[in-house]
Amino acid sequence: MRAWLTSPLGAYLLRWEQSYVDSAVADVFGFHAVQLGLPELDALRANRMPHRWRTDSTQPLSVDEPPSSVLNAVSLTCDFDALPFDSQSLDLVVLPHALELARDPHLTLREVERVLRPEGRVVIIGFNTASLWGVRQRGSNVRRYLGLGPAESRFLPHGGELIAYRRLRDWLRLLSFEVETGRFGCYRPPITSEKWLSRFEWMEPAGDRWWPVLGAVYALTAVKRVRGMRLVGLTRARHRKAGASQAVVTNQQPHRVVLPGQLRKSNQDE
Repeated sequence: MRAWLTSPLGAYLLRWEQSYVDSAVADVFGFHAVQLGLPELDALRANRMPHRWRTDSTQPLSVDEPPSSVLNAVSLTCDFDALPFDSQSLDLVVLPHALELARDPHLTLREVERVLRPEGRVVIIGFNTASLWGVRQRGSNVRRYLGLGPAESRFLPHGGELIAYRRLRDWLRLLSFEVETGRFGCYRPPITSEKWLSRFEWMEPAGDRWWPVLGAVYALTAVKRVRGMRLVGLTRARHRKAGASQAVVTNQQPHRVVLPGQLRKSNQDE
């Protein structure tokens, strides 16, 4: 991986990823941030958290690095699917191609969900399967399986398989992550010549406008959402007491009883 990143194509990839991750983590606040894998990319240099860790799954990071990258940063060596952090203790986790290099990418993503605080953020960078780079990688795999090429004849230097962008979004949704932003980049064709790479520079603005989902790499930022709970007590229904029914009064004047003698006397007077 490190030898490939020193090639013109790898340097072109690192420039784009560094530019993206600098803008993605600049305004993420908190106290603890971790970068998993790819030490050639200084993913936390633009972040201002006081405690930052950079981990590698194979060997410790070298101390002979620029002062900006080792300032307030601690180097660790650990497995990505068994992070040495407490649950809900981190505010930011950056995974530059870490899922592609992990032994179990889904378990690694679950481990990231465990160590992140509620409303914590994860930044993921990976190779796009629906790009010219992905097509060339699949062609190299087919030739290798058919015995038409050596065992190490892969275009992209990693041991795992590419993870599709839609598949990754489904994984994040199952783990209660909400994708906040997503972007594709590196639209130049997969050629190793620096001269021809510079000639295809015009494809960068054209790709952002006309075929954005065909970039060689994708990068997204997701937020860990935790559903809130609200305790609701027992609601007591207030029963209204039915009052006594009132009689309907049609005539409020008292009734006068007339006797037969009085009625005869009244007729004689008339």
